[in-house]
Amino acid sequence: MTTTLLQTIESPADLRRLPRTSLHTLARELRECVLQNVSSTGGHLSSNLGTVELTIALHYVFNTPNDRLVWDVGHQTYPHKILTGRRDRMSTLRQLGGISGFPRRDESEYDNFGTAHSSTSISAALGMAMAAKLKGEDRKAVAVIGDGAMTAGMAFEALNNAGVAHAGMLADMLVVLNDNDMSISPPVGALNKYLARLMSGKFYSAAREGAKSVLKNAPSLFELARRFEEHAKGMVVPGTIFEEFGFTYVGPIDGHDLDALIPTLENLRDKKGPQFLHVVTKKGYGYKLAEADPILYHGPGKFDPAKGLPKPGAPAKPSFMHIFGQWLCDMAAADQRLVAITPAMLEGSGMVEFQKRFPQRCHDVGIAEQHAVTFAAGLACEGLKPVVAIYSTFLQRAYDQLIHDVAIQNLPVVFALDRAGLVGADGATHAGAYDIAFLRCIPNMAVLTPADENECRKALTTAFRRDHPVAVRYPRGTGAGVATDAGLPDFEWGKGEVRRTGQRIAILAFGTLLYPALAAAEKLDATVANMRFAKPLDTALVAELARTHDAIVTVEDGCVMGGAGSAVMEALQAAGLSNPVLSLGLPDDFIEHGDPAKLMAMIGLDAAGIEQSIRKRFGGKPALVVAASAG
Repeated sequence: MTTTLLQTIESPADLRRLPRTSLHTLARELRECVLQNVSSTGGHLSSNLGTVELTIALHYVFNTPNDRLVWDVGHQTYPHKILTGRRDRMSTLRQLGGISGFPRRDESEYDNFGTAHSSTSISAALGMAMAAKLKGEDRKAVAVIGDGAMTAGMAFEALNNAGVAHAGMLADMLVVLNDNDMSISPPVGALNKYLARLMSGKFYSAAREGAKSVLKNAPSLFELARRFEEHAKGMVVPGTIFEEFGFTYVGPIDGHDLDALIPTLENLRDKKGPQFLHVVTKKGYGYKLAEADPILYHGPGKFDPAKGLPKPGAPAKPSFMHIFGQWLCDMAAADQRLVAITPAMLEGSGMVEFQKRFPQRCHDVGIAEQHAVTFAAGLACEGLKPVVAIYSTFLQRAYDQLIHDVAIQNLPVVFALDRAGLVGADGATHAGAYDIAFLRCIPNMAVLTPADENECRKALTTAFRRDHPVAVRYPRGTGAGVATDAGLPDFEWGKGEVRRTGQRIAILAFGTLLYPALAAAEKLDATVANMRFAKPLDTALVAELARTHDAIVTVEDGCVMGGAGSAVMEALQAAGLSNPVLSLGLPDDFIEHGDPAKLMAMIGLDAAGIEQSIRKRFGGKPALVVAASAG
């Protein structure tokens, strides 16, 4: 890999010293650097290949880090990381102890705002821009947001707020819409490039403001001129809606054309008030395989760039996502009332086959988690049976809707919570650490924690047949490899089962940690119960095990505070039982990115860690009871 020019760039200050004629060479080297590193470590590829020129242009024009640069979602920031002093650490990307796949304030002064969930950039950049005004500091704030993230209501809330004056002050900020899939975009060519330069330049601005001051004395003429300008621009650019929010709209321009990007950004940098630049990019740009299939190359594992990703073979065992997708199709065939909803996670939630087979009953609502939940509530009001397929970490964004629109009305909505527990390389922002704690405190809500693939299928069927809201949580990836039963069997509501009978120690497992708990129990000769339900808890089984054993230990792949272990302690207290309890689970901390198995071992939630923690707490005592919760 030849990166002679790139090797001279240790910071954006070095970049800004380059002649503009060298930037095309730098872009080629930067793109090659991204490709080589991601193919070695795995990570997000298509989105990063698409932002190479935009990243160069932003750092070339703006005085970062004094000028604040906020990346929405942040999975397109690998070029940014390389240009801001982290080129030599890219080989550690998304690995334990390595650099994050997303912006992090504690990683670099150039990461002005930590991101990973979508649609936060405009709000954050507005806060930074207003802070500069209040502190009397001369700097700009730039938000870079994708067309997908613009589907979220939060982005429009921020636009609505940014376009109006606060105490007579307008924020000096720029919103860059990185449009790589929007159907509203017209062909990008010389005319659009010319219009972008014209509308961002001083002559156009001066003429526009001068005309305003003259025509304001004739209100009818001013309104006529304003409408003519809007509609004239609307014929060639789709920017009228952003102008209505109070932004000066420029674009669309080619996001891979540095000769268009840089002068346009320079013009916008010197303008006051809220500005909006619409750039059009192509995911996977510069790597033909990723251009042809940007979804396949969105987040690949390790691969040979010369050969591309190997054709996927049959997996050794199906993932939980696959189990859910198969169940969804089977249940939809059996019950015409089923309607499936996902907030922009059709592929990630395993719903592609369902969409093909039942297109009218499949709703991808975009990155709009709040809307997804209330939309499901509306469907449920009319007698349908909605299933909301959503990552655990994203359900947090719709908590008010969950309580107010679903639970209070006791509507039969099923929440299929993918990515429960730790997720590995995406780190703390994507971990499903809190769902048991924030769900089980809601009246009418039930929480099921299946232990393996077959139980997951049964749990989904059990949930679907209820007449109130139910969440079924399951992790990313594969489980124990248990074959699924034919048909649509369920299991008894609110009941767990004893999977191993032992002495002194009773391990109660809530979810996939049943299997490391069973392994630990072999060494301890402990009893193990597969609880299946975090709510309603099988209190009869908890009491029985407490009376026949001496101590209880809870183990869960969710947060200890308020989690399944807390549910067990509450049940013991209510029954007047005073067994000692050891709660093991995710600590009161944000767990770093890394290999999931290594992370689980690091926090003591593998079989060896569970055994060690139990022996350490109860090693010298003659009797113990352990409850392990994998929720």
